[in-house]
Amino acid sequence: MDDRVRRPILFLDVDGPLLPFGGESPQLGAPASSTDSYFARLDPALGPRLAALPCELVWATAWEDDANAEIAPRIGLPQLPVVNWPASSDEREREDEWFGLHWKTRYLVHWAAGRPFIWVDDELTDADRTWISANHPASTLLHLVESSRGLTAADFTALDDWLRGSFAAW
Repeated sequence: MDDRVRRPILFLDVDGPLLPFGGESPQLGAPASSTDSYFARLDPALGPRLAALPCELVWATAWEDDANAEIAPRIGLPQLPVVNWPASSDEREREDEWFGLHWKTRYLVHWAAGRPFIWVDDELTDADRTWISANHPASTLLHLVESSRGLTAADFTALDDWLRGSFAAW
């Protein structure tokens, strides 16, 4: 089996985990109006650390394809697969809001197609964990990152431990 297909996925959000909030900045998620000071919050050491994890990195961000154009080169990542979000469904969104689900939850489970995954985001809740546990057959780790600080060494340790501990044979 193709190694890429066998490895767990790491779904990666941009705003919060890679671009920490704080201070004055342009509207997040709007790369067309971003400034150099906005991108100065990116830590170039993050790319090599993410690339060293034993998983397939996938952008799971409202930036969509702009993450490859604006973020990846600034932190030393290659072009990554992107979750392109489908057009909104008012009925589905109301149901998700009612249950407290993040708007990405159902789509990431669908995109993973039964593969184990980590979801790194700054907006995860217990509702997301419960729903994914009940609707996804493989192992998952929903890793909440403090949006004011972004990914830290402790976060990388947790991600690496889960990947190497749960999937050492992969």
